[in-house]
Amino acid sequence: MIELTTALQGVAALFVCFAVVALYRVYQGPTAHDRVIAVNVVGTNTVIAIALLAGAFDDQLFLDVALVYALLNFLLSIAFSKFNVERGGVL
Repeated sequence: MIELTTALQGVAALFVCFAVVALYRVYQGPTAHDRVIAVNVVGTNTVIAIALLAGAFDDQLFLDVALVYALLNFLLSIAFSKFNVERGGVL
């Protein structure tokens, strides 16, 4: 039977793969809004992967890193949205 640590590492790797796939939308996205959402998806998947690794390695430091990264991801999304509104990107 698969060990819990191995399963958590595998799921974390899967979320990293999802983030890499979302990077295509960041690069190719037809509009700025698509790119902002894709950056947010990449950040969220990264936070989930770090949190899963925290459970796999039983290390609280990873959770601290995931929390700080989640807050930075949120602030980045707000900053992009504010920038788009100020330059008239919202209909």
